[in-house]
Amino acid sequence: MKKIPELTYYDLGEGVVAFSSTRRGGYSTGAYGEFNINRYCGDSDEAISRNREALCQLLGIGDDQLLMPHQTHQTEVIGINQHFLALLPHERQAALEGKDAIMTDLTGVCIGVSTADCIPLLLYDREHHAACAVHAGWRGTVARITEKAVAAMTAAFGSRPERLVAQIGPGIGLDSFEVGQEVYDAFLHARFDMAPISRREAKWHIDLPECNRRQLLAAGLVADSIAPSPACTFKQPGSYFSARRLGISSGRIFTAILLR
Repeated sequence: MKKIPELTYYDLGEGVVAFSSTRRGGYSTGAYGEFNINRYCGDSDEAISRNREALCQLLGIGDDQLLMPHQTHQTEVIGINQHFLALLPHERQAALEGKDAIMTDLTGVCIGVSTADCIPLLLYDREHHAACAVHAGWRGTVARITEKAVAAMTAAFGSRPERLVAQIGPGIGLDSFEVGQEVYDAFLHARFDMAPISRREAKWHIDLPECNRRQLLAAGLVADSIAPSPACTFKQPGSYFSARRLGISSGRIFTAILLR
């Protein structure tokens, strides 16, 4: 039976398709079921290939136009341009290694990041028709990857932060993100204002979506232009992958943007 990926779509403006994948509408099974296109979490190559093909058909693009970096919880941003598209497959893979944000102003190219509790963000510049997808786990958040992504768009495309729109995708929420003292201390030592982003119960809880929303504001975005997702991956494992629920050997959400 032919499967069609079920996506959560976001309205970022005309000429843009923005979305997060759900678990439904794919060919993966078990903890990877059903829709996963991440090649680094243990899923079968056959299922991943079939899922990528289904997504590309839905978006109307070729497989070589569906791009996702291999994230390593760092803060490096890669820009996708015509030079990148001309690279050989192994050269592309090498260029995407160790990147946690990906940006482009090319039409017909779908860029995205992979998460399963970490926070995905999409940035769109309506003036310059440019976009960026950001993976912000707690380490990347501490290192302010979101602020760095906005700065990278400004440098590459002339983006004005106050004119950007942002979508914060599904990730783990404050209630569910229980952390050790060392994680709390990492945020504290990085000079985060802890009162609005943390809560003490048996252990500390940190609000990663709010941390990244505040980074967007610090980078110059307007509050009304930032849309947080209401979804918590830990609380909604039937809809979205959660590594804390399923273990690291499980599927990943793909949050992406395609410029038309």
